Amino acid sequence: MELLIENIRSYVPLSTADEQVIGKLFHKKNINKDDHLLETGQVCRRLIFIEQGLVRYYLFHNGEEQTHYFNKEGEWVCDYQSFIPKVPTAVNIQALEDTIAWTISYDDLQIFYQEVKYGERFGRLGVEQVFIDIIRQIDSLYTDKPEVRYEKFMRTYFDISQRIPQYHIASYVGIKPQSLSRIRKRISTQI
Repeated sequence: MELLIENIRSYVPLSTADEQVIGKLFHKKNINKDDHLLETGQVCRRLIFIEQGLVRYYLFHNGEEQTHYFNKEGEWVCDYQSFIPKVPTAVNIQALEDTIAWTISYDDLQIFYQEVKYGERFGRLGVEQVFIDIIRQIDSLYTDKPEVRYEKFMRTYFDISQRIPQYHIASYVGIKPQSLSRIRKRISTQI
């Protein structure tokens, strides 16, 4: 739970009493590789913090999986479009590795906001960061060529790129695996 406490503390100060509240509200969960944390049609009922592991977000588009996002150690996982209004999701979230996570339900998150001194501030700052990340990703999909999207992927996920199968990276960039191979070859000859 230390990484979880450190992450929350990076947004807001925490007292010993705050840490005790967090210890009661968050629950540890082990997730096996390839298991889904969330599947299309389900309601997202938990906000998840990854202590160890890696997950991807994907949708089905024209009958194919399209990877939209990755989360790793020290990051939060949630489909806020489902979690906040409690409606079924279109998103799938899948563990790419065995993952250790800390989870909190929507109702317990409301208690967190009330009982942790700066709990609501933490929630606002976290959602602001998610919003910025999503806008950047959408802008890139509409304005950048695949090679630029791949270069951005490598800058954003340089520390985990070797842990992600190439076909998921190709899907994230929005191209076929064969096209990704050509882009990687072009980039490597430029170095």
